[in-house]
Amino acid sequence: MSGFGPQLPVGTQVVLRVERPAAAGGIAQRGATGRVSGVTADGRYVVRLVDGREATAKRDQLSLRTAYQSDAVAVDQPDGDRLVREHTIYAAVVGSRAFGLDTDASDTDTRGVYVAPTEAFWSLGKPPMHVDGPDEEWFSWEVERFCELALKANPNLLEVLHSPLVVSQTPLGEELVGLRESFLSQLAYQTYSGYVLSQFKKIEADYRRDGAPKWKHVMHLIRLLLAARTLLTSGKLVVDVGTYRERLLAVKRGELPWDEVERWRLELHAELENALQITVLPATPNVAKVDAWLRSVRRRSIGDA
Repeated sequence: MSGFGPQLPVGTQVVLRVERPAAAGGIAQRGATGRVSGVTADGRYVVRLVDGREATAKRDQLSLRTAYQSDAVAVDQPDGDRLVREHTIYAAVVGSRAFGLDTDASDTDTRGVYVAPTEAFWSLGKPPMHVDGPDEEWFSWEVERFCELALKANPNLLEVLHSPLVVSQTPLGEELVGLRESFLSQLAYQTYSGYVLSQFKKIEADYRRDGAPKWKHVMHLIRLLLAARTLLTSGKLVVDVGTYRERLLAVKRGELPWDEVERWRLELHAELENALQITVLPATPNVAKVDAWLRSVRRRSIGDA
């Protein structure tokens, strides 16, 4: 079959990308629609047009009707790299270096928050809600998406705001950090412990099948439980593992027996249950305060092209 893309079955709705001669004479114009009715001996598609005429075309001279419609009304999306470069309000190092678990081989993972200009939302081509880059170890969220996920107690986002290793921070970034307590709530019990439980089920399956889990992953799950325990008992999210560094690194190296790691995990889960009963955290985050701030950011970002 000549051209590109998957073979089109009979009945597929298509659009001509170029002018083609029509079998009954005349020209089938670019943009004419029809259905595939067969394939010629030389691999061209026979298209029965809506006016009853037929035309033949190679695969690369045809678009699927739905794709063509989408392309026809598409509006360019704002450049994500430019948004990160020019509109980042806050960025911090996360991962092992922020946790105090780094070694000489550790990467430097950075997470950031950018504010897309308000006018960008007035277009059909909306700004991206997240952007990879400027390098492979950097990831950024648009401020609205960041707030939405952080309010749901997503551990990854909460830890961005509480990282001890701040890379950059504008006045708006300072305001965001000043709001970080508003994102904290008892929802963290569900997100932290729920994630660890689901992941440990997979790890236990790996352990039974292969005789060993991915110890680095195990270490980070235990670290999440430690952070959740501190958060629920004190109302503060502490990212650095402090005195648990050496024991956690021993887990990463596979030096602790599986039974000991499992006992530690179960103890931490039990402590989380107890902490939830006495926690000082509110049942839900302060959505109204975060929303009011986001609205003010949008007002202040008018004209920031």
